[in-house]
Amino acid sequence: MDLPPSRKAKADLFRQLHDRKRLLVLPNAWDVASARIFEEAGFPAIGTTSAGIAYSLGYSDRERISREEMAAAIRRIAEAVRIPVTADVEAGYGGRTSDIVETVQSALEAGAIGVNLEDATHNRKKALFDVEVQVDRIHAARSAAKKAGIPMVINARTDVFLLSGGSEVDRLDAVILRAGAYHRAGADCLFVPGVADRSLIKVLASSLPGPLNILAGLGTPSVAVLQKLGVARLSVGSGPMRAAMGLTRRIARELRTTGTYDALMEGAIPYAEMNKLLARDTE
Repeated sequence: MDLPPSRKAKADLFRQLHDRKRLLVLPNAWDVASARIFEEAGFPAIGTTSAGIAYSLGYSDRERISREEMAAAIRRIAEAVRIPVTADVEAGYGGRTSDIVETVQSALEAGAIGVNLEDATHNRKKALFDVEVQVDRIHAARSAAKKAGIPMVINARTDVFLLSGGSEVDRLDAVILRAGAYHRAGADCLFVPGVADRSLIKVLASSLPGPLNILAGLGTPSVAVLQKLGVARLSVGSGPMRAAMGLTRRIARELRTTGTYDALMEGAIPYAEMNKLLARDTE
């Protein structure tokens, strides 16, 4: 049996996937089953979804789940697939640089070779960390990865378009300012959720100092169009998990009302196929 690739080899491969020669489509898994389905579909890497994992374990989003529980979920996913796994660690579970170091260490120890680190504070009084504070936090993440000997890919997320007010021009200027600072601090990729307009995406892709990551959502251009616009990476976030829950809701309503099983049967993976997908080599 072939030995699985080392974490460093996975990290090197994941870094190469950001060379902008081809748009990296990165599906986001919330458990082992979804991770294996994405791997079997042929994706070269997967990300985790913090919201999807939190929902599946009974928490709302925005760091209601503990660092330890999140790391345990990441570990189960990373151990179940052979492809690189990058972990969504939200804002790092605390504002201090020591919090970031502990979070990055836990993600790396769980088997991740990349992290999403956002600048949202999850505080109603102040939506985003100051640029200087977030720069220090990214520095801390990079230092933790170097100490671990893993060339970790840091995907620095800014929530300016999701949480900040002002005109589109003001928010664009703020994103460019933050992205430049984050890139200089050690971020490899720049994640800007909340944008779907083609002209805006094109400006971002040409203005940012590193690869641009977009979040798929309502109105987001197709993969082919995004690649032409210069986008390097596309994430789907908690979308697949919420879509699965939408199907579950339809099954529940059909069972409760008509007592039929159409939604239950349509598109379901057969029992034997699902068993095979999750079978261990030792079984």
